Amino acid sequence: MAGSGKFFVGGNWKCNGTKDSITKLVSDLNSAKLETDVDVVVAPPFVYLDKVKALLTDRIEVSAQNSWIGKFGAFTGEISVEQQKDIGCKWVILGHSERRHIIGEDDQFIGKKAAYALNEGLGVIACIGELLEEREAGKTFDVCFQQLKAFADVVPSWDNIVIAYEPVWAIGTGKVATPQQAQEVHAAVRDWLKKNVSEEVASKTRIIYGGSVNGSNCAELAKQEDIDGFLVGGASLKGPEFATIVNSVASKKVSA
Repeated sequence: MAGSGKFFVGGNWKCNGTKDSITKLVSDLNSAKLETDVDVVVAPPFVYLDKVKALLTDRIEVSAQNSWIGKFGAFTGEISVEQQKDIGCKWVILGHSERRHIIGEDDQFIGKKAAYALNEGLGVIACIGELLEEREAGKTFDVCFQQLKAFADVVPSWDNIVIAYEPVWAIGTGKVATPQQAQEVHAAVRDWLKKNVSEEVASKTRIIYGGSVNGSNCAELAKQEDIDGFLVGGASLKGPEFATIVNSVASKKVSA
């Protein structure tokens, strides 16, 4: 079954940028011609969120890259959902592989963050994906389903969740899952949602792909039935290329 949700493209700027480079990037995004039937979101580093929100066209929403598991307070170095909403964030990226495998966040911790963010009215881009050794051991589905279950066990609703499948071996490596490899996992994730949550949630939830997506490979990926958009890393730091990826929704419509 194909998804019924609107195409969604997110740009994760990660720990990149300066005041000057981000001003230029925002200017490029503001002048880009973007297809109308796509939800577009960018996630700047925390210190630039307010600046980006103030300068960026309303056509593009702003996301945080992480959030704390509960209400603001004595948590040095953390940023709360309430603070993110206060400066105009609509989304937060949670469960990114760099948070899982470099910072050491586990499934349950990430699930708590997602539940809190959703309860407070922030949309969640929920990331899942396997390591290279897990794929080679034939554990791709097991890993992704376990990560999905940690979200499903605690979230109040799936209305404001976008699932981002990002095979860890493809993030920033230049290695991209083939369209067929990505489609296989996306279809399995949608089937898991159908069996473990509901058919309605399986249809409505956007499942987007991330992992070395760029202006050259996005059109072929977008044609796949269960790929509902992208979470873009390095290419999102280049305004014109990010616009090309957003506009790959045209390939989706042609293949439909």
